[in-house]
Amino acid sequence: MSPIVPWSPTLIAAMLVGVAAIIVAGFALAAVVRQREVLRRATGTEDLALVVSPLIPDTAPNKWLEWLSRIVPTSAQNNAGRPKLQRAGVNSSSAALVYFLFRMLSLLVFPIAALLLAPQSSPVWYVLLVGLGVFMGLIVPAAVLDRMIRLRQATITRSVPDALDLLVVCVEAGISLDAAILRVARELRHLHPALSDEMALVSRQTNAGVPREQALRALWERTGVTELRAITSSMVQSEKLGTSIATVLRVSAETLRRQRRQAAEKRAKQAPVKMIFPLMFFILPALFIVVLGPAIFTVIKELGKI
Repeated sequence: MSPIVPWSPTLIAAMLVGVAAIIVAGFALAAVVRQREVLRRATGTEDLALVVSPLIPDTAPNKWLEWLSRIVPTSAQNNAGRPKLQRAGVNSSSAALVYFLFRMLSLLVFPIAALLLAPQSSPVWYVLLVGLGVFMGLIVPAAVLDRMIRLRQATITRSVPDALDLLVVCVEAGISLDAAILRVARELRHLHPALSDEMALVSRQTNAGVPREQALRALWERTGVTELRAITSSMVQSEKLGTSIATVLRVSAETLRRQRRQAAEKRAKQAPVKMIFPLMFFILPALFIVVLGPAIFTVIKELGKI
């Protein structure tokens, strides 16, 4: 059997078409989500702060999703990382199904691409590339989801001190804690949408009859942000002991702001060390070429005349 040509024009064209389709689908999904957000703000529904933007828009083919949900076992959907999807900010009812299908598609696409691209003339490279394709198919969905979680947690961590300052102002003005949480969620809707959605969900749960302690602990479980765990624990203890909630919030805000300043100072002190390798391998060689290049050519030219 003759070996398959690794980079045939047909295969390259098919890969380019597939990549272009994925990019267009991503831009279309982002445009639909932005359109829904603009409509929600225009109609004033963001004041209610009860809806979190899902992964799949309302215009998605719900019939196909319902059909797939009947085919895919429920246990497989439950094991598809629903807690991680919540921490990534994906709260759609079909998120677990879509993520499960994405994992299955990844397990098919990467090994098949490795089979097509691996040189059959070299058994060692063939086995290595196929194994790499299987590994990529397993690790890529989880890596993408973990990166989404890290980015969202970093965004929430940066917005917590501002939310605490507003909570302190609201509580000291005589507003109850539940009303203050809803007011802060409304005020932070445009500046910090991730934390605003989470606080709005806490307000929704408390209004539905869920105990405040349980709603606050669920806030930390959904986000996984360590700072929110400390704050919710302090608020629960303050409510149980009857201490001033405004004092607890003010101290927590000052502590978080000091930690954020210390983290910024730490990153600033690490910058010179991180600049060593770019300076050695990219900046200094280019500088030497620009400065010493003309002199070297002049010396070579003069030596050639001797």
